[in-house]
Amino acid sequence: MAEIGAMLREARMRDRIDVSEIEAKTKIRAKYLRALENEEWDLLPGPTYVKSFLRTYAEALGLDGKLLVEEYKLGHERLSDVEMQPIMAGGPAPRERGRRPRVGVPRWLLAAAGAVAVVVILLIIGSSSNTGTTHHRTANPAASRGKHGTAGPAGLAPAARPVVRVALQLLPTGPVYVCLQAYGGRKVLNGVTLSPGTRQPVYHSRRFKITLGNGSVRMRIDGRLLPVPQVSTAVNYVITAHGRRPLPSTQAPRCA
Repeated sequence: MAEIGAMLREARMRDRIDVSEIEAKTKIRAKYLRALENEEWDLLPGPTYVKSFLRTYAEALGLDGKLLVEEYKLGHERLSDVEMQPIMAGGPAPRERGRRPRVGVPRWLLAAAGAVAVVVILLIIGSSSNTGTTHHRTANPAASRGKHGTAGPAGLAPAARPVVRVALQLLPTGPVYVCLQAYGGRKVLNGVTLSPGTRQPVYHSRRFKITLGNGSVRMRIDGRLLPVPQVSTAVNYVITAHGRRPLPSTQAPRCA
């Protein structure tokens, strides 16, 4: 099956529809629509939003939204769930898809937090009779919930999402043109020709997009050596800590 983003873009361009028209029709911001077309899932608020936006966008273009959501879940959702869980020895068993991991707290701490919350609420109610203003939200542990996660009891902050980076080194075996783009659109190699035998540095980023003019190069990804097919035409890849996969030419990086 074709790439999800490529299918969306081709359907929109085939019908000659501008992104702004889809934005007005679906009420989804243009930057999220472009992120769907570019399969930049980490630019969207989270997996739940990705599936909702993807279904809505696909149906607005006359595509099978349910089918594209299933394709996304098979190819990306399990990976996203693993990245979002904090790294710990003997971690919790996988939970149902779509549920956020909860912070484990001892029962005695829950009871203590509840007692403190009750005392604080009573103190606030008593003081509000003098000031005419109530502040119940500050005494309610649920008020510590943020937009992107749920805090634990007594205002405990959620565990930070770890940033997974990949190490990339290019080993040219012949003259090869390279356009290398790091995460966020930063150009690492802005359209240069590497000579065989030259020692290249090791680059680090959450993700790389690369265009090679031919197959005269090998890649070392997180210490693992991978060949490139011996081709005489341009080849494109996206590289993350989870491996390397071909990249459609419509999503390839552009260098000067």
